[in-house]
Amino acid sequence: MPKIVLAQTEVIPGNPAKNTQKVLAQIEYAKAQGADAIIFPEMVIPGYLLGDTWEQNSFLRECEECGREVIAAAADIVVLFGNVAVDWKRRNNDGRVRKYNAFFAAQNGKAVQPDNMPYPFVIKTLMPNYREFDDTRHFFSLQKLARELGTTPAKLISPVSLKIAGRRLRVGALLCEDGWSDNYELTPMAMLQNCGKIDFFVNISASPYTLGKNERRHKLFADEAKKANAPLFYVNNVGIQNNGKTVYTFDGSSTVYDAQGVVRAACQPYCEELKTVDIDELHRLPPVTEDKGDATAQIWRALSYGTEKFLASINMKKVVVGISGGIDSAVAATLYAKVLGKENVLLVNMPSRFNSATTRGLAAELAANLGCPYMVIPIEESVCHTIKQIEETPVTFGREHFNLQVSSFVAENIQARDRSARVLAAAAAAFGGGFSCNANKAETTVGYSTLYGDQAGFFAALADLWKHQVYDLARYLNEKVYAREVIPQGIIDIVPSAELSAAQNVDEGKGDPLKYPYHDFLFRAFVEKWQKATPEDILTHYADKTLDEYLGCAAGTVAGYFGDDTRAFVSDLERWWNAFCGMGVAKRIQAPPILAVSRRAYGFDHREAQNGAYYTRNYLRLKEKLLL
Repeated sequence: MPKIVLAQTEVIPGNPAKNTQKVLAQIEYAKAQGADAIIFPEMVIPGYLLGDTWEQNSFLRECEECGREVIAAAADIVVLFGNVAVDWKRRNNDGRVRKYNAFFAAQNGKAVQPDNMPYPFVIKTLMPNYREFDDTRHFFSLQKLARELGTTPAKLISPVSLKIAGRRLRVGALLCEDGWSDNYELTPMAMLQNCGKIDFFVNISASPYTLGKNERRHKLFADEAKKANAPLFYVNNVGIQNNGKTVYTFDGSSTVYDAQGVVRAACQPYCEELKTVDIDELHRLPPVTEDKGDATAQIWRALSYGTEKFLASINMKKVVVGISGGIDSAVAATLYAKVLGKENVLLVNMPSRFNSATTRGLAAELAANLGCPYMVIPIEESVCHTIKQIEETPVTFGREHFNLQVSSFVAENIQARDRSARVLAAAAAAFGGGFSCNANKAETTVGYSTLYGDQAGFFAALADLWKHQVYDLARYLNEKVYAREVIPQGIIDIVPSAELSAAQNVDEGKGDPLKYPYHDFLFRAFVEKWQKATPEDILTHYADKTLDEYLGCAAGTVAGYFGDDTRAFVSDLERWWNAFCGMGVAKRIQAPPILAVSRRAYGFDHREAQNGAYYTRNYLRLKEKLLL
């Protein structure tokens, strides 16, 4: 009766020595428990999202040395783990040393060679090169190797034969993407089945969390296990990793599927866990029902976990949050207070003459509810001083002299920059921390923010949440996390507004130009649809009266805002498309790192160039027809 341990481990990216120390300790624990085998995640030694650290040969040698230590520890136990494998005699297509994303099976202090593989490890076949993934930049796939050797992947993909608990078992070894093969020309799992009976499959993964991913994975892997009529072990890591601009949480959620695709065991998400199962007794275990909570509960888990881990990774112990009395800064303040403790979060309200007594009061109420340190620093005097300096200082141009004039729009941006670049930056330095960026995804999409102003900060924890998700999170924090009204109901009810001019007076119901019940979904179509929407797609569905359904917003939303006024609809569409493709891109390039929770977050997950807005000829023809 083989006892197998799923080692759901926190991987520290770029720290092979620390990861190896933990792996070795967990191997000894598994031995002490009488386990016959232990399974670790993909790239458990080096980490996965490492950027061009993969181009450092000394780092690669360190990973190899650590891997040899793990293999040597495989005495009286089988160790299955992921690491980078290097063939120093061969080169990748870029001329650098050949690297493989590899699955090692170790027994009796040696790496066991799969039946038909040319190396003593399994090589990842399918290289994801979408979203945050960039595998083809660094690793040589089994597909390429097969072509190089004059053969096919089907002839190289083969099981690993291991003696476990006195029995010879054939293990189908898969690396992450090799199990997500529904959109590829090759299916590694099916190829393994063609090699004869497989006793069980193992998928080791480094799979970042995104909303809805696990539901899709359960369906896919359950179908694969049932089709193969063999158990499948999925082992994923926990922790956070990043590619510079985007920070990803890894939720683990390691799972055991029996031969009928039923979940028989699962590790808790976001927790390090060593779970032991007996492969012969899987059918006796009760099915596991995942209590994942609703979407907002999942978002909160990812945000709080990811924020805590990110702050720890950069040794940030204190945070300053500028609070306006609006929803975004309120949720940001509540998040940081929960993660760091109320005494480590300084809340700063920075009113100008355009900030109402209503929002000033709500900001103070929020600070009192959270129990955080709080200060009010008015900016009217400094903003007026800046405007006066600009307007009264002459500009010399040859023999000419003239003065600049500050428009109301420019004055709005001066206020935003004064708050962030002057007050918050100085307060953060004095407090001994950093200051947050409170932007949401709708604002980030169209650049509805001020560069070096409210776009600034060391981290944008909410910038992958649409406005309606921020509101949902505010209600969840009150009802579930704090079980009391921490975020005042007035903040939830008040019209969203930047309060940078008299035209944004919240007491008069004046606020942002964004109509979030519509624009959240319009912008989401630009960014998150797998086949990204363009004005042509939007206008086509508008003409067909199917736009609400296409965007996923409430029925009647488009008509509610625009009625039959096609000209107003087109004007709005082009305004925001121009912003999305124009200054929005420039601002996103300079934005802080974003914590990803969606299927497409800004940063390296959404790769874009500063090309400006483009309208297809089909769009222009349809527009002309509709506006006749």
